[in-house]
Amino acid sequence: MKRLNGKIAVVTGGSSGIGFATAKAFVNEGATVYITGRRKDALEAAAAKIGQGCIAVAGDTAKQEDIEALYDRIRTEQGRVDIVFANAGTAEYGVFGQIKEEQYEKIFGTNVKGVIFGVQAALPLMPDGGSIILNGSIVGSKGLPANSIYAATKAAIRSFARTWTTDLKQRKIRVNVVSPGPIQTEGLEGLLGSSETGQARREAITAGVPLGRMGRPEEIASAVVFLASDESSFVTGAELFVDGGFAQV
Repeated sequence: MKRLNGKIAVVTGGSSGIGFATAKAFVNEGATVYITGRRKDALEAAAAKIGQGCIAVAGDTAKQEDIEALYDRIRTEQGRVDIVFANAGTAEYGVFGQIKEEQYEKIFGTNVKGVIFGVQAALPLMPDGGSIILNGSIVGSKGLPANSIYAATKAAIRSFARTWTTDLKQRKIRVNVVSPGPIQTEGLEGLLGSSETGQARREAITAGVPLGRMGRPEEIASAVVFLASDESSFVTGAELFVDGGFAQV
């Protein structure tokens, strides 16, 4: 029996990286998955690559009208959503003392506002006993330089899992966080860039991982499948680090 057989799932930020790998893993485990993201062409290409069981709905989780359109469609087509993986996020370096208001608004808009209202919109469609997984990060637990805004958003994500677990306890909806370490994705490559500074950061990050390498999106997807499935039926309010030991030692 597939672990997510017959489940309806939503993956935000599903066109690449961790979101794509997780959507693919969900489908392989028997779920019907709605992926969303701002880049329509990339999103549709991702859905085509995953194949039957994956449905692309373009939209920005930081915009209320796009969130509502997503769940209106799911309500019409499925009537419920069993699993939400709030994965969409953005990251930028910002040296304290040089942070701009626009940068703050952009990162908090996607990483915090988008998660709050994206998950909240799913609740009326979620049966009791559903599973919500939030994509955190090891930066929420570390004091890495030039990361104060991004790290604060991920610390908020960790807090949401605790408070929402309490808020939803009567409905037995489980809320957990998966916190990746450095993962080889397009997003990380774009953040680091190809300059000498970027290469130095890449080498320093890799050197800080006890397992001696960056992780793969599929390794995060495996953890998310676990948190979405009945295998984690007694796990809620928790943070699961998948980081090669980066934040652990």
